[in-house]
Amino acid sequence: YGRWQDIQNDVAFSIINEPFKMDVGKGNFLEIKNKFLARRFKLLEQALVIEEQLRRAAYLNLTQDPTHPAMALNARFAELECLAESHQHLSKESLAGNKPANAVLHKVLNQLEELLSDMKSDVSRLPATIARIPPVAQRLQISERGILSRLTGQPPPQLNMSELMSGQTLPPAFANQAPPQK
Repeated sequence: YGRWQDIQNDVAFSIINEPFKMDVGKGNFLEIKNKFLARRFKLLEQALVIEEQLRRAAYLNLTQDPTHPAMALNARFAELECLAESHQHLSKESLAGNKPANAVLHKVLNQLEELLSDMKSDVSRLPATIARIPPVAQRLQISERGILSRLTGQPPPQLNMSELMSGQTLPPAFANQAPPQK
């Protein structure tokens, strides 16, 4: 398909038009519909690219480094979320006059404050850490163009000399291999 209109008019994809049948009479109907579908298609495209990147990472046996600062931030966030969810009932009990619940609530709030402070310091160090990470395409040894060509099932486009010199092409060892199946 070359245009969204082609997809919208295809009988196989008629479900796309279902939510908009009630709005056909409105003046800016097509604009609303096209903006909505454009956002959805963009999200779908991003999801497909991410799926291909994950498939490629699995194929190359790439793993996340548990000592990476971003992972520490993720662990602290999980701890913060768990602590908040497990003690959310304390505020109601404290308001009802339950003194032991009030004491526990203050301890939990102090723990949450400490975790947030730790996360704030982690976040301040994150930009420098992320700047040192090589781009996803480089780590996966595949270009965005290569990812898109695999998703569309089309042969990879002919590369020009600047792309060959930049090192953003697929290594010869992987050139004729299909992505791993789920």
